[in-house]
Parts: sequence; C-alpha cells; structure tokens
Amino acid sequence: MAEMAEMDERYKRGLDRMQEVLGPQGDAVLGSLAEVAPDMGRFVVEFAYGDVHTRPGLDRRQRSLLAVGVLSSIGGCEPLLSAHVHGALNVGLDPAEVVEAVMQCAVYAGFPRALGALEVVRAVFAERGLIPCPPAPAP
Repeated sequence: MAEMAEMDERYKRGLDRMQEVLGPQGDAVLGSLAEVAPDMGRFVVEFAYGDVHTRPGLDRRQRSLLAVGVLSSIGGCEPLLSAHVHGALNVGLDPAEVVEAVMQCAVYAGFPRALGALEVVRAVFAERGLIPCPPAPAP
C-alpha cells in the first residue's frame, strides 16, 4: 500500500512539474501515448518529471536550456524539441536564449542538426507570435 502511495505521489509531482513547464504540449505528449503505450507516458511523468526534473541543483530555466540543447543535438525528435522550446519560453527563457542554445549545438553536433532545430524553433516562435531580435553578429 505504501508503494502505491509513493507511486501516486511521484506521478502527481511529475505531472504538476510537466504541466508547469510544458503546458498544453505536455498534455499532447501524453495524449499521443495514451492509445499506443500509456505506460511510456507514466514513465515520462514519474521518472523524467517526478524524479529527475524535480531534483535540486538546477532551476527550471537551466533544465529547459539543457533540454533544448540536447534535443537539438540528437536530431530526429522534432515533436519533443517543439514541446521543449515551448517549455523554455514558458519558464522564462527569451527567444534569443533559445536560439543561442541551438546555435551552440552546431559546434558539437553539426550544422545540419542545428539548422533542423532552428526550423523547429522558428515554427514555435511563429505559433506564439514571437519575432525574435537576433543578437549582433560576433566580431
């Protein structure tokens, strides 16, 4: 019985954090899994958000910046990258910070992945009506 209560608490903690960060995009991720693999949705909520995302050490902005960077570097996970770009904006990153995170990925993951990620970023900005002000070019 105690194990079930702990699992319910992990799920609640994770769902609260996921909704706080991703907003409706988190619900869409869970909805997309509901028919095919509901347990995967539970794993995401309990482990990724209930256990890992709620750990001390990094704030929400830092976690979102990392998520955008990693998903941009991996490539091939555009729907998740889109959700996390929304999440980064939800937790207070400004558009220039999101773009800069992706640009840094070009050095380590290559230009094709960074360019693909920037297309996802552009689409999210357009969806939200954001017009980013690009930083001044490097000297």
